Amino acid sequence: MSKDLIRLIDCVMVFDDDVILDKINLTIKNQEFLTLLGPSGCGKTTTLRIIGGFETPTSGDVFFDGVRINNVPPHKRRVNTVFQKYALFPHLNVFENIAFGLRIAKVREDEIKTRVLESLALVGLRGYEKRRVHQLSGGQQQRVAIARAIVNRPQVLLLDEPLGALDLKLRKEMQIELKAIQQQVGITFIYVTHDQEEALTMSDTVVVMNNGVIQQVGTPQDIYNEPQNAFVADFIGESNIIGGIMNADRDVTFAGKRFECVDTGFGKDENVDVVIRPEDFIVTEDGGQMSGIVRSVTFKGVHYEMMIDAEGFGWMVHSTLSQPVGAKVGLSVKPFDIHIMRRETSE
Repeated sequence: MSKDLIRLIDCVMVFDDDVILDKINLTIKNQEFLTLLGPSGCGKTTTLRIIGGFETPTSGDVFFDGVRINNVPPHKRRVNTVFQKYALFPHLNVFENIAFGLRIAKVREDEIKTRVLESLALVGLRGYEKRRVHQLSGGQQQRVAIARAIVNRPQVLLLDEPLGALDLKLRKEMQIELKAIQQQVGITFIYVTHDQEEALTMSDTVVVMNNGVIQQVGTPQDIYNEPQNAFVADFIGESNIIGGIMNADRDVTFAGKRFECVDTGFGKDENVDVVIRPEDFIVTEDGGQMSGIVRSVTFKGVHYEMMIDAEGFGWMVHSTLSQPVGAKVGLSVKPFDIHIMRRETSE
């Protein structure tokens, strides 16, 4: 992976005695697609604004390429931002919207033309130069906003929920296109969203946040398959979370039964949280590690979602095959699909 580009060290942000960010430490690499993911009010947009220079942390430091930039204003940072509201100029055509920043910087006219057309090609809008903003669809306006941001050749592009105003089908298309654009231009993308699927689809690295604190940093696969706590497990996809006890390494008890797992390093008889993804259950008509009764079945398109009562717990199970409501079934789970997490203690 590339070198470290941006570092936030012990960044705290307080508004009116409310702690919005609580000692954030984060390293972002050059040419990385990093997503800040979390529910509304978790601090992800504030983190983005600190990187962009729109906010100054109450305490802590921001470094860009090894240089402290806490007091460097936004226009002097090698960073551009794409907001959810695209803020395009309605009185200018597409070409002039994209060229605006270059004209402010007094770039030569021939270079402006070359760079604007390159940017339009990159976002798939060659031939739209003379269109007015009101003649464009939401997806096209979003592409113009991206082209306007990358035409200035920033080292970092900040994107604050830029797909939020688009319909679901267009969002999915733009997720793939944004990742492709990032790889083509070779710059760092820092993306803010509350949409888990969006984060998992596009990112090299996902930063899960809650209540102003980073909960976990990892690849999409790490975040989904190895959540570090109950919040991450519950926020990223669907999860069954149940209390358990580690009897020894690779040996856990939950739902009144002992199971083999692959986790180690817990204390003997330590209280833990056990996470099992709905798709990781094996449903059989009889047998299995647990016995249960199907309480409800919902067709979800690619799978059925069943709620199965087994061993005193209601399990959510996803399967391509359904069982009728009221049927007695067996439930099994492989050791690798049982995820053990330390129990979070409330202060």
